[in-house]
Amino acid sequence: MKKLILVLVIAISVIACKTEVKKTDASETPTAEQIVETPLLALGEFDTKAGDFISKEVKVKGIVDHVCKHGGKKLLLVTDEGDVHITSDERFDEALMGSELELTGVVLEERIDESYLLKMEEDNIKSHSEGASNKEQFESKKKHVAEYREKMKADGVDHISNYSLQYVSHTELK
Repeated sequence: MKKLILVLVIAISVIACKTEVKKTDASETPTAEQIVETPLLALGEFDTKAGDFISKEVKVKGIVDHVCKHGGKKLLLVTDEGDVHITSDERFDEALMGSELELTGVVLEERIDESYLLKMEEDNIKSHSEGASNKEQFESKKKHVAEYREKMKADGVDHISNYSLQYVSHTELK
């Protein structure tokens, strides 16, 4: 009798502890692709938030303040709070000047660190020694490099990041 009760207790314990694996039906799992909405960054916050979106698409809104006349592949988008430089593989239409745009682009980072500054100094010395720059240009570039170093030291960082956008598309706002 004790053996029968022991067997029943063990059997009930095994049945009670049994974990059931539920099989999900294919119709229950989402089959459509998730739509990821491109974040909209305010130009006033672009420089502080862009680091979180390096190599990712973002949207910005602003007024076209400048289209590069040399190659036409750069423009400056501005608001009262900030600005951002946009580069493109194709020429921008100069008719965009003064237009309000919602622009989609991929965030790019230019890192200015000590090796970058050493290269700038080397290029500056070479340019000046070859006569491609005058004394005033040479001194200005030296001062610029020194300012970068002072800023990095004051901020306690090993680099300075400059952010811009690689053009993807735009919509003209009315």
